[in-house]
Amino acid sequence: MRILIYGGSFNPPHLGHIRSVRTAAAVLEPERTLLIPAALPPHKHLAEGSPAADRRMEMASLAAAEIPGCEASDIELGREGPSYTSDTLRQLRERYPAAELVFLMGTDMLLTIESWHEPEVIMALASLAVFAREQGREGEIAAQADHLRETYGATVYVLAGEPVTVSSTGVRELLPWRQGREYLTDSVYGCIIRHRLYGARPDLGWLREKAYACLKPTRVAHVQGAEAMARRLALRWGAEESDAAEAAILHDCTKKLTGEEQLRLCEKYGIMADKWELENPELLHAKTGAAFAADQFGAPEHIESAIRWHTTGRPGMTLLEQIVFLADAIEENRVPYPALETIRMAAFEDLDAATELCLRRTVAYVTERGLALYPDTARTREFYLKKLEDKGARPIPWTPQDQ
Repeated sequence: MRILIYGGSFNPPHLGHIRSVRTAAAVLEPERTLLIPAALPPHKHLAEGSPAADRRMEMASLAAAEIPGCEASDIELGREGPSYTSDTLRQLRERYPAAELVFLMGTDMLLTIESWHEPEVIMALASLAVFAREQGREGEIAAQADHLRETYGATVYVLAGEPVTVSSTGVRELLPWRQGREYLTDSVYGCIIRHRLYGARPDLGWLREKAYACLKPTRVAHVQGAEAMARRLALRWGAEESDAAEAAILHDCTKKLTGEEQLRLCEKYGIMADKWELENPELLHAKTGAAFAADQFGAPEHIESAIRWHTTGRPGMTLLEQIVFLADAIEENRVPYPALETIRMAAFEDLDAATELCLRRTVAYVTERGLALYPDTARTREFYLKKLEDKGARPIPWTPQDQ
């Protein structure tokens, strides 16, 4: 039985790691392959802000699932102190006394192995498989392999393969800029975004793909329009454009759910529904959407809040909340309604006036039909009327008869 072992910080595990393992497995044909995240790598410090060990184990497990016959092992995470390879191999030898253990490493690791903790133990317990990461070093690798064979009786397999240019450090640096997705499996990237590891913010193309899958097909055009309008308003008023886009992409992520499904999400997320929402649970999609976006996509507080208030608004909205509230109401794919064009124009001249008119139009619509007005709508309109008065501005003239 042959067991291929690949250790590292996997911080995060990327496609270069996966390609290395697949290349080695194709040549060595192991019965089992183990991906082993280190608790405390002895040769380098974990980067500041690195995820906890259990989260790195989760990512390693997701990466391992992409490789036939591969699994992640927490053998080093359960030990205290530095994660010495010799200690790991001792434990594995106890578990698999008859197996050939093959330790996969890169060129630099092979060249420096004699400086490691107990190198003679490593080479006595396991064969070495070196994956050349750099072209032009074949002679150097061959000479070191011969040296280790002669000095330690080591078994060394030299594996041919294309150099791996991506690094975990490079990926970490890209993630806060909504980049780096192409270097990760979808499952690992999803884990990073869900927990916002490394300060990551989602690639908006990836986020659209995931969010649109939550929608009825007929609602996609509205969400696309809301994103486009949110971007325009963000640029006009000095908000962070990509945050406005993210909130708009996610704002209706639970809209298609039935009333019963909305109530189940309320129970799951501990959301208290008021009497208006209990009578008409479809109104809950702003609350459940905000909670779902935070849970499934790691939406931070300011984006979660913009989703939460996009339907009713609230007194004293943040700039982002106000932008998403208006973008939802006036996006270009909206079916025309009275005051729509007036609100659109106002949104680029005075956000508060546009917000007040949007709410006034809602009050008129509900009143005309003899429906109960949601209290937050009335309170929010009163707030923006007072805000306009305080800054010496007047509400935009409009009556329900105007178009």
